[in-house]
Amino acid sequence: MVRLGVYNAILHDRSLDEAISTVASLGLTGIEMNTGGFLPATHIPTLSDILVSDSARDDFLGKFEGTSVEIAGLNCNGNPLHPNPVIGDKHGGDVKTSVQLAGRIGQTRVVTMSGLPGGEPGAKFPNWIVNAWNSAHLDVLDYQYDVAVKYWREVDAIARDNGVKVALELHPQNVVFNVQSIRELIERGKLTNIGVELDASHLFWQQMDPIAVVRELGDLVVHTAAKDIRVNPEFARLNGVLDNTFRRLDPSESRTNLGGDEWVNEWPKNSAWDFVAVGKGHPAEYWAEFLQAVHDVDSEMWVNIEHEDVSLGREEGLQFACNTLFDARTLAGLGSTVQEPL
Repeated sequence: MVRLGVYNAILHDRSLDEAISTVASLGLTGIEMNTGGFLPATHIPTLSDILVSDSARDDFLGKFEGTSVEIAGLNCNGNPLHPNPVIGDKHGGDVKTSVQLAGRIGQTRVVTMSGLPGGEPGAKFPNWIVNAWNSAHLDVLDYQYDVAVKYWREVDAIARDNGVKVALELHPQNVVFNVQSIRELIERGKLTNIGVELDASHLFWQQMDPIAVVRELGDLVVHTAAKDIRVNPEFARLNGVLDNTFRRLDPSESRTNLGGDEWVNEWPKNSAWDFVAVGKGHPAEYWAEFLQAVHDVDSEMWVNIEHEDVSLGREEGLQFACNTLFDARTLAGLGSTVQEPL
């Protein structure tokens, strides 16, 4: 049956040993690990050593022995196509390194984003075309696909050499964000080892149906994230889901760096939609259908919880999501309601 794990960003506040213990205590069996891009490889401090040293690799893998928890893929989300080389070259290099690391430690999945270039040569900032009604916007898209194909052909070759599938998250503000765009990138580049990481949350707020997308893409879906959203109708009806009322955080405030001089902004106060724990936006019955669709593609696929519900604590939010997914798994006939924790 599909395997349930956790994306480790929410556990960066503790050591790897403590994170593994937390995952096991929840009754989950996998941990997806950051390896660069937007976030550092917090739980893999010996990453560069592992690439060249068998003893460093074995020491790292030994952390998981006897724990009932295994590595459930690597995560290097970022913008490898950013026109600012301080960001683009760093994130692009991190993705390639992550693929090589996966080969070294026996992993077959690296999660990332397709990235987003500028709109023309010499641009300083990424440019996401939301609605290409203007013919010039199609020129921009052609340029961006050319940039994307050049980079992803290089990654595709590295992935092929290492027996890895690179799973691109369908995420807005990227060249690839829906069914059409992932197919176009693969077809333009004749890519063989590039697939999809199906994070349901970013499809929900685009008014897409993650279950339909899984069934449509089939074996192009190679990895999944369990993450939910709640639409807030009173604000969505006024500003729509493309609401841009974010606040720029001051350098004196706590903020997350995204590379170079780019930072995460404060979420809108009266938001059109919010990330919520799995089950708060869509019930267990929906997630049962989602798990069944994923199982039909690959019965061994990882479904990793990504927790970004700011109304709940770390363990509280993970436990809520676990309860929803355990119930969903039972409803789908894919396992018992509760997986025994350690």
